[in-house]
Amino acid sequence: MTARVAPEPRTSRIPRGSDGPRTLRRPRVVLLGALTALAASLGLAAQPAFAATWSSSDQWGTWTNGGYTLYNDIWGSGAGPQTIWANSYSNWGVWAGHPNTGGIKSYPNATKYVGKKLSALSSVSSSFNVTVPTSGAYETAYDIWDSANAYEIMLWVNKTGAVGPLGSSQGTVTLGGHTWTVYKGTNGSNAVFSFVRSSNTSSGTVNILAILNWIKNTKGWMGDVTLGNVQFGYEITSSAGGLNFTTNSFSVSAG
Repeated sequence: MTARVAPEPRTSRIPRGSDGPRTLRRPRVVLLGALTALAASLGLAAQPAFAATWSSSDQWGTWTNGGYTLYNDIWGSGAGPQTIWANSYSNWGVWAGHPNTGGIKSYPNATKYVGKKLSALSSVSSSFNVTVPTSGAYETAYDIWDSANAYEIMLWVNKTGAVGPLGSSQGTVTLGGHTWTVYKGTNGSNAVFSFVRSSNTSSGTVNILAILNWIKNTKGWMGDVTLGNVQFGYEITSSAGGLNFTTNSFSVSAG
C-alpha cells in the first residue's frame, strides 16, 4: 500500500477560445521530439493507433463539430505526450502519458459557447458519460466561464489521486441534482468557484443554471453575467505509463 499524498491545490487557467470571440491562453512551445524522448526515458507505453474521425497530438490541436470545439489543450509545464481523438463532439477521448510530477499538464475538453445573460436563460443543463482510469492524478470536470473571463466555475464530477481545488471551503450544498463541497478563491486574474461532488460518478445530468443562479442570487458572488464557454473534460496532473480517458456521451443544452 502506498503512502497517501496530500492533494495538490489546483492552479487556474485561462480558457482557449471556442465559438466565442476570445482566445486568451498563451501558447507554450513544445517540441515533439523532446516529448518523444521524454516518453522513452520514462518508459511510457507507446501511443495506440486511433481509428477515429479526427485525432491530434498537437499541443493546441482543435476540431469543430456540431457547434462544439474540441481542444487537446496541453497547457502546463513538464507535460508528456498526449493524443486526442473524436468521432463527434459527444464521443471522444484522450490518451495521455504525463509524468508523475506536480502541476496540471493539460485539460483536453469539449467546449460549447452560449453567449446569453443568465437572466435571459430559462435552462442550461448537461449530460455526460465517461470511462476513466483508476490510477494517475486528475479530475473530470466542467469548466464554465462568463464571457469576460472574470468568473470561473468548476464542477468536479470525479477525481483520482493528489488533486485539489483552488480556494477555501464554503460548506456543502445540494444543487443541480448533486451534492457538492463548494470552494471559493481567486487565481489573481479571476474569481474561481469550485464544486466538488461528494462522491465520484461516471455519468449523470447537471442543472448548470441552478448552480449559476445560486452563485448569483443566493451568494451574491457575481452579477448578471453573460455565460460564455461551457467546457467539459479531463484536467490531468499525471498519467505515467499512458492512460486512456473516454467520453462515451456528452451534450450541453441552453435556452
